[in-house]
Amino acid sequence: MNPIKLLKVGEKVKPIRTMLFVPGIKETWFEKVPSYQTDTVILDLEDSVPENLKNQARTNVSDAIKPLTDNGQRVYVRINRGPYCFNIKDLEAIIKKDLEGIVLPKLDGPEDIELIHRIISEIEFNKGLEVGSIKLIPTLETAKSIHAAYDIAIKPRVVALAGVSPRSGDVERELNYQWTAEGLERLYIRSHVVLAAKAAKVQPIGGLWQDIKDLEGLRKAAQFNRQLGFSGEMVIHPSHVPIVNEVYSPTEKEIAYYEGMIEAFNEALKEGRAAIVYEGEHIDYAHVKTAKQYVEAAKNYISS
Repeated sequence: MNPIKLLKVGEKVKPIRTMLFVPGIKETWFEKVPSYQTDTVILDLEDSVPENLKNQARTNVSDAIKPLTDNGQRVYVRINRGPYCFNIKDLEAIIKKDLEGIVLPKLDGPEDIELIHRIISEIEFNKGLEVGSIKLIPTLETAKSIHAAYDIAIKPRVVALAGVSPRSGDVERELNYQWTAEGLERLYIRSHVVLAAKAAKVQPIGGLWQDIKDLEGLRKAAQFNRQLGFSGEMVIHPSHVPIVNEVYSPTEKEIAYYEGMIEAFNEALKEGRAAIVYEGEHIDYAHVKTAKQYVEAAKNYISS
């Protein structure tokens, strides 16, 4: 009998607007995280931690997971990638009951998900955890992984795809484009990640805005990413969290617009009409289906 219980395609996962990175070596910062109002925190064991401090960071992060979740904080951990596999010591240290999921860096392809899925399953089983409970968010930072986005997104445990493209980051180096704040050079790859994620029924996560002080630039970038279809973003500083949360949250005006559309359409149906003009626009079943989806999704953000 197969003991593995995995998320089904399309199964609801609580929305993620913000994922705040916190270096695993900065344990004095951990207790402040719940006050930042980030939907999820990423305790980082990878690029923000010097090689000689990896062991200390691993201990810090392992010890911090339960206290953070006890304070209502959803916790992910970004682990390290070695030449052959993801870091086993990282996995052994962090996989525990209160961890929501793992962020996977420098993914190569769907075969990486298959491998780590089996490793995590073994660790869960040995620790007496529900096998299949730890979620995965792969970050697509190589040309191969971006190209294979859909094949990665449909693999076990994957609940979101991170299509991040910061200035001077891994993707810029890999693809050799010239980064601009407007992002035209990244438009295709970001749209490709959104399409792959939506086709696989997982959340597309964007970001990262590197300029800590340029909050207006952050807002513009986040607004454009939301227009493209991203559901949230990875961020690197607490000051970025409220702005990104605001951008990815429905406004009262938007909710009122869609609720009004649904009400007007229902009244029209009573009169035997399935096509109406609402606030100057043609509306039929397709538009109302979108409106209902929007209003339903808005409830998740209002309650978070």
